[in-house]
Amino acid sequence: MIAGHFGFAAAVKGREPATPLWALMLATVWLDLVFVPLFVTGIETLQKVPGAGPYGGSVIHADYTHSLVGAMLLSLFLAAAAAWAWSARSGIVIGLVSFSHWLLDLVVHRSDLPLLPGNAGDLPKLGFGLWRIPIASAAIELVLVITGALLYWRAAAAAARAAGSRALLAITSSLLILVFGCFVLVLDVTGLVG
Repeated sequence: MIAGHFGFAAAVKGREPATPLWALMLATVWLDLVFVPLFVTGIETLQKVPGAGPYGGSVIHADYTHSLVGAMLLSLFLAAAAAWAWSARSGIVIGLVSFSHWLLDLVVHRSDLPLLPGNAGDLPKLGFGLWRIPIASAAIELVLVITGALLYWRAAAAAARAAGSRALLAITSSLLILVFGCFVLVLDVTGLVG
């Protein structure tokens, strides 16, 4: 769901011009960025699903970063940092984009998302498992990338027109979002990344 997360961030940028695009892109993968050192140290792990392809073919034991409460706390932390750096509104937007990661993962992940950090209480884990149908999951990601690029282009072109400048930067940025979003999706689906 890497490309889908980035597509969602681009779509949000189309509605929130005051919040930097790079910050939205960072926010959308914040949970994964915090996951990496925990993965490297063996605190959080991946387990290959027998017979599954490369795309979504692992159960992700991210019991801290991808627990519902953990995602909320990490998102609140990032929101506070963004509010301090830019504005309260940008902080709220960044926090919501960060938490959207968990919501999008809920749709595609197998039942590997715990409610509480460390899976405290051994409660049932959540995940609708759309990765079991790779074509459907990839199609949703592609729609997110295309929609994000279009919404970003529309907003950036309108801002350029309002400022009396050409929309070349808006077109270029939108094309880069679209091309690299599709490229990341292809890498993810083929198993070359992810």
